[in-house]
Amino acid sequence: MGAYVVRRLFFSVFVLWGAVTIIFVVLRLVPGDPAYIMLGPDADQAQVDALRAQLGLDHSLAQQYVTYLTNVVNLDFGQSFRLSTDSMTLVMQRVPATIQLASTALLLSLLIGLPLGVIAALKANTWLDRTISVFSLLGQSTPSFWLGIVMILVFARNLQVLPSSGSGSWAHLVLPTVTLALPFLAILVRLTRSGLLEVVHEGYVQTARAKGLAEGGVILVHALRNALIPIVTVVGLQFGALLGGTVIVETVFAWPGVGRLLIDSISRRDYGVVQAAILLVATIFVLINLLVDLLYGFLDPRVRLAGDR
Repeated sequence: MGAYVVRRLFFSVFVLWGAVTIIFVVLRLVPGDPAYIMLGPDADQAQVDALRAQLGLDHSLAQQYVTYLTNVVNLDFGQSFRLSTDSMTLVMQRVPATIQLASTALLLSLLIGLPLGVIAALKANTWLDRTISVFSLLGQSTPSFWLGIVMILVFARNLQVLPSSGSGSWAHLVLPTVTLALPFLAILVRLTRSGLLEVVHEGYVQTARAKGLAEGGVILVHALRNALIPIVTVVGLQFGALLGGTVIVETVFAWPGVGRLLIDSISRRDYGVVQAAILLVATIFVLINLLVDLLYGFLDPRVRLAGDR
């Protein structure tokens, strides 16, 4: 298992290198001169040239790329042009709010999605199963930005029971959490149902029943543990997707997280903040995937043994 972890960490470095390279290329393919956009239409040519020199934009792309990689290795993304603060420090200040939102959405999805998936599997082809399936299909098909706007209109404007934006209390967390969690919750319901239906008639489950074990123990200990293997993978990947989804949700609900900061920085070509934010999200995503691979080995010994070869 140790060799497998080392190998995965080695490949993770290349994944992160690819991510930072894509960031560099995309930011420079966007039309328009960043210096003009940052300074505004009233800036003269001397100010624009000075800013381009300050940002290193007057160098060749190859020189910019080498400088960029060196700065990334040193976690030096420069200062935010807009806020005059160290870019990485600015991003790290917003991380707790984003982690809070994504973690709460993930927890809500697990607490509701797993039980609903189990119920749907145990009551397969009944009215209850069909109702849960329709709910999950609608949840998976609903765009987050549209759902967020509808929830603001219903609960904040019409009923006036929850705030529509900002942070500071549990009430501010409700609407963005539900908006972010619903699509993943729907995916989790469908995946749990299908995974449990695949294993519930396997020989080891029938053997457990033949030994006289209670049905609840058979489902939770024997059937659900094996059905969890693909679910763990999706949960890991979807947590990364939740971090990405916060970009939209934080913008809709004015949540003070990394996603909202990223959107503001992109629109103003604040290169340092954009690079720091995307690299941080990519790093978290890679680490989550590594953790999922390790959990795979814990849940399925066959995976653990294969990793040691």
